[in-house]
Amino acid sequence: MENLRIEDTPIAMLTAKQLKEYLNAPEPSETEQKADTPKTEKRYVYGISGICELFHVSQATAQRYKDGILKGAILQNGRKIICDVDKAMELFNAK
Repeated sequence: MENLRIEDTPIAMLTAKQLKEYLNAPEPSETEQKADTPKTEKRYVYGISGICELFHVSQATAQRYKDGILKGAILQNGRKIICDVDKAMELFNAK
């Protein structure tokens, strides 16, 4: 294809040859599209209330989850509780 920026050119300004080449050009493969997308960021919930909202349970049940099945996904420093959502879901589904 020519060194023209066809994407920025109005269709009425393209020649038949340019339009035909543009329409027949191969689309980027899925692997190329995935390489351009950034990795998803880690999600966290904070405190017992965050665990309550994540699993739709009461505070008592969230406390049991924190001390039991979610132990590997919880980081606690004093009164601060941070729960990795992806890891918590993985542990919860494993039980």
